[in-house]
Amino acid sequence: MNELKLTVKDILERDLFKYAKVIAGKEGLDRKVRWSHILEVKEFESLINGGELILTTGVGLQLDLPTQLMYVKKLIEKGAACICIEMGSYFMKVPIELIKLADEHDFPIIVFEKVVKFVDITQDLHTLIVNQHHKMLSQLDKLSREFIELSLSSNGILKILKELYHYFQQSVLFITDSVKPYYYPAETKELEGSIRNYLDSSKSNNPEKRLFTIDNKTFALMPVRGLGQVWGNLCLQVKESLPDEFFFLVLDRAALAIAQILLRNRTIEERKQNLEDEFVRNLLNGQHYEIDDLQTFLPSASRNLHYRVFRIQMNNSEMNWSENDWDEIKLQRSMIIRSLFKHHGFFPAVSSKRSEIAIIASFIAADHLKVETGRFHQIIESIMETNENEFIDGTKCTFGISTVYKDISDVTRGYQEAGEVLKLLEATSLKSYFYEDLGVYRILLPLKKNGYLETYIHDHLGPLIDYDEKTESDLLETLSIYLEHMGSKKEAAERLFVVRQTLYHRIEKLQQLLGDDFMEPANRLALEIAIKAHDLLGNNTVEEKKASFAP
Repeated sequence: MNELKLTVKDILERDLFKYAKVIAGKEGLDRKVRWSHILEVKEFESLINGGELILTTGVGLQLDLPTQLMYVKKLIEKGAACICIEMGSYFMKVPIELIKLADEHDFPIIVFEKVVKFVDITQDLHTLIVNQHHKMLSQLDKLSREFIELSLSSNGILKILKELYHYFQQSVLFITDSVKPYYYPAETKELEGSIRNYLDSSKSNNPEKRLFTIDNKTFALMPVRGLGQVWGNLCLQVKESLPDEFFFLVLDRAALAIAQILLRNRTIEERKQNLEDEFVRNLLNGQHYEIDDLQTFLPSASRNLHYRVFRIQMNNSEMNWSENDWDEIKLQRSMIIRSLFKHHGFFPAVSSKRSEIAIIASFIAADHLKVETGRFHQIIESIMETNENEFIDGTKCTFGISTVYKDISDVTRGYQEAGEVLKLLEATSLKSYFYEDLGVYRILLPLKKNGYLETYIHDHLGPLIDYDEKTESDLLETLSIYLEHMGSKKEAAERLFVVRQTLYHRIEKLQQLLGDDFMEPANRLALEIAIKAHDLLGNNTVEEKKASFAP
């Protein structure tokens, strides 16, 4: 690894630097050199990117002392590796103030007391850097092949960690949501607890490679990703200087090999669970099932074990997949969803159809009524952020969640409840995914099935609906918003975007059609229920009507 790093100290050992002298910043000789650059201008900020060995005859330093100090400060701020000055007619002496500044920042100042050819230096260094870069790529390719080969062997994850340890000579761990961690060497196990606590406390929706410190120990972190999710984190202890790009490239190749192992293992596991799909679908549809299957695919019943039925409606417009394509898509969908639910502490049993995914999501909780709702919201947010092409497009999904049950015999009812939520989300202004939040709709749904709502709506809103149809007006909209704002004329007028006098005329018309006492408590309640029933039968809400006519 050290052979692939080029430092100022390495440069000084080149033949062309045998007459060079370090006069400041000797503590910074381990600074990395990425390139060399001849710099003879005063304004250079846009010319360097960091890591350059600067060569100059001192033309840019023929300035007053404050400007010289600012010149060197800018080099330090831009991350230059060092500055090499040819002493001569342009620059005779380095001021003590510059030496002091360089020492404070461990920024090497190197002087040539004899004339040197900058072109020879740049040619030599650039050849060295290019060759080193080629060697780095060759080394990376060699390591990648070794990681892939190890990923195909038994206990591949541990073998990959061992290879990383031998290459970097540092402790390495792979930590997932499962209890079992992987680490090498054996004494590294004592680091696992503190690292896991750090990862749990710093979870991010989009984790990236980074450095972190625990108990004065620095680690490099590389997420291991698969199917759009983070399956675990590769952590390597760092004891030397800050890691460079090559360091993280090696970790990335190791993480990719580990992801391939996990994907293969999960694929094998998922194929074994294909029978689960059929079992769950039969269970949801109220068909016969074997007791042995129940014990195989669902967790054992216990006092604190509950479940909800979670339905995901896939609203993809293009689903003309062949059977072979669908088998693979179904497999990947189930893997993504199962992994997501497990990550949030559920025990999922999954069934996937082309247009729907259904999950029996079991969980353990003493206060089962609300404790898990936050985790369901987190799952929904994660799905909506997922866009795995044909597998799952979260932006086109809708969700329905049943009430909480304990007895598995109620699973068909839970499946129907989740379906009712999906329908109401499409037909009404409902904003919750949970069946228990349906409010009055829970009473109206059975009445809809029995065909009673049409008569009820006609009895209470018939004159108003007829008037709107004949005059192409929106008195029903006015009534809905007026009731929604508790009879506040000011708020209703603002919501309708009309002046208050216009609203007064509309209220007078409502009184003519519905009766002067339509705002009496009993009448008002009847009207509010009728409006909800009207929405339930498939009529758009006021806002949806407006949206449908929007350009």
